[in-house]
Amino acid sequence: MAASPDDNVIPLPQRDAAGPAPTGYMSGFGNEFATQALPGTLPEGRNSPQRVAHGLYAEQLSGTAFTAPRSENRRSWLYRIRPALMHGSFSEFMQPRFHDVFDDAPVSPDQLRWSPLPIPDTPVDFVDGLYTVAGNGSAAAQAGVGIHLYAANASMQGRYFYSADGELLLVPQQGALRIATELGVLDVAPQEIAVVPRGVRFRVDLPDGASRGYVCENFGAAMRLPDLGPIGANGLANPRDFLTPCAEYEDVHGDFELVAKFLGRLWRADIDHSPLDVVGWHGNCAPYKYDLRHFNAIGSISFDHPDPSIFTVLTAPSDTPGTANMDFAIFPPRWLVAQDTFRPPWFHRNAASEFMGLVHGAYDAKANGFPPGACSVHNCMSGHGPDAVTFDKASAADLSRPDVIADTMAFMFETRAVIRPTRQALDADHRQRDYQACWAGLRRQFVAPR
Repeated sequence: MAASPDDNVIPLPQRDAAGPAPTGYMSGFGNEFATQALPGTLPEGRNSPQRVAHGLYAEQLSGTAFTAPRSENRRSWLYRIRPALMHGSFSEFMQPRFHDVFDDAPVSPDQLRWSPLPIPDTPVDFVDGLYTVAGNGSAAAQAGVGIHLYAANASMQGRYFYSADGELLLVPQQGALRIATELGVLDVAPQEIAVVPRGVRFRVDLPDGASRGYVCENFGAAMRLPDLGPIGANGLANPRDFLTPCAEYEDVHGDFELVAKFLGRLWRADIDHSPLDVVGWHGNCAPYKYDLRHFNAIGSISFDHPDPSIFTVLTAPSDTPGTANMDFAIFPPRWLVAQDTFRPPWFHRNAASEFMGLVHGAYDAKANGFPPGACSVHNCMSGHGPDAVTFDKASAADLSRPDVIADTMAFMFETRAVIRPTRQALDADHRQRDYQACWAGLRRQFVAPR
């Protein structure tokens, strides 16, 4: 809906000229940050003084239980123009393609694959462009994930969104996103990711025009960096490469809409101002971005293809040690040098379930049918692996020379629970109903000794 701003408009971004660096980002994962767009905003010595500078309100955003261990506690203090409670009453909002209904169709053990979600022909923003493919668990149980796609060709106009159900991991595949949040702005291009914590309000603009990508909504514990174990101090995703935005704010009045996702349903409320009005904040519950090309891949330099866990960027732990509610792993450019080894991913069946997507280039285990923007589901104990063309090529490869897997970026959302496809995804025109044919060329080669 169109905004009707009054004369008191400070367009976002706004930063103190003597304050944050021009990039607008602070480096580090899970750090206690302090940032202000106007000097003197952040109080000294206490979080909620009797009077906050500039006539602002103090508000705490708690992303974990108050009593969570210090190492896991996520909270930020926000100093804002109006408290977040200032909006109209919520009523149900209809966007039937985006939901948490994961039990509306039987779940077969079939391997499943979809072509890219089509870009819409009419103006569609990020919220209206969300499309639920699959998921498990629920926000009510605080366990599981929702797996969504998005395809949009219009910026959000006069509309803001948040999910009270889980933190959002956004993986753009085509077209950049400018994610303006309460705590600052994230500019996120393909081969980068963004994470927006549970409850943080934001607006998505499309600086490059049409955009398409993937979203994982994590209902469980907040994502964090995996422990490195025997890898040691370095490798995989380095904390310093994660970027959190500096404070920016909007002081805009108008006819706006706040859309909330709450217990799997969408709701809307009128709001007469931009909720992105946080002038300063400090804490460690904040949105962040990461460039996947900074990932330091670890691989075998002797033999065998290592487990995909060495490609984990972020993990959300569960109540079972060593078993994640969800993992986010990537398959970036890398060298393959292992000897006397089938170098691509081997044929396998997992206790975990996998959702795969391709952001850029080609995936080394599939020769055809898996272009950027496509996705697949391989559920618990459903066999999968390289297609026939890839198998034949890798089986005859000259292993005296290394392979360079270049110009690629695939990823996986892996969960401990079965991934349940939605009815709309199973019935979709872009579902590849002949997916299993990619393995039809795997010939019987067994020869019994005599």
